[in-house]
Amino acid sequence: MGNKPAKQEKKEELMLKIVPPLDRAYTRWLARDLERIYGFTPRNPRAIKPPDHYIEYMRMNGLLDLDLNDPDLAHLFK
Repeated sequence: MGNKPAKQEKKEELMLKIVPPLDRAYTRWLARDLERIYGFTPRNPRAIKPPDHYIEYMRMNGLLDLDLNDPDLAHLFK
């Protein structure tokens, strides 16, 4: 007297790819909106300083071969 496994019923499912007709004005608006959102680039992006643990990781693995305190590079990190 134990638990008996339930019988698995095999279901037949048909997957159809049917696209309903789309309004042309809506698709034009959607394409313009997506271009506006994903095509956006800021004009004067500010440089950001990565977190200290990122800098430490990059130094340990030799990925950061420059000195962040170098006065010649100071204008890049403002």
